[in-house]
Amino acid sequence: MTDSIQKYLNSVRSLCPKVTDVELSYLETGLSVSNLKARQFYIEANELQQSVGFVSKGLLRSFYIDEEGKEITVRFIAENDFATNYVAFISLKPSKFYIQCIEPSEIVNIPYLHMQNSYSKFLTLERYGRLVAEEVLKHHQKRIESFLFENAEERYLDFMKTFPNLYNRVSISSLSTYLGVERQSLTRIRKKIFQNSI
Repeated sequence: MTDSIQKYLNSVRSLCPKVTDVELSYLETGLSVSNLKARQFYIEANELQQSVGFVSKGLLRSFYIDEEGKEITVRFIAENDFATNYVAFISLKPSKFYIQCIEPSEIVNIPYLHMQNSYSKFLTLERYGRLVAEEVLKHHQKRIESFLFENAEERYLDFMKTFPNLYNRVSISSLSTYLGVERQSLTRIRKKIFQNSI
């Protein structure tokens, strides 16, 4: 068993403490690991996603390309998170997003069919799947509400609070599109916050 697979199975156990060794062993049988370099794609747009990816090491971003050809980042995916367009994955539809490595990344692949078989075979694993889906839903809801009820500075401060370890790992360009502001505006926001902290 690789360290990455062990890390994934540990994450399953932490979310579902009642999971048994038998259940984890069954889950392990369908797993594989992808080692990707920086700038490599885990998923490309219009591609059917065969597996959901658990990020053991590294950092990725999910983005789409708008009508002007600009890359709009919608999500950063760090260690212990899932690299997936989850709605497309569970509905077996092509992804509308690219998921690309920012850093060299090690990703545990959980194939769709194996995941469904695990849910059918073990109630605990079915519960685990539901909990993961709930986390995805909470993330999406928070993101929608941030654009509805927060200004750019509040979104930036929330990003810093939620992802304190990503500050030096993502580019200003990617972060500005994630926050929905121009790069120059983000630079001004950061300068203002820095000056206020002195």
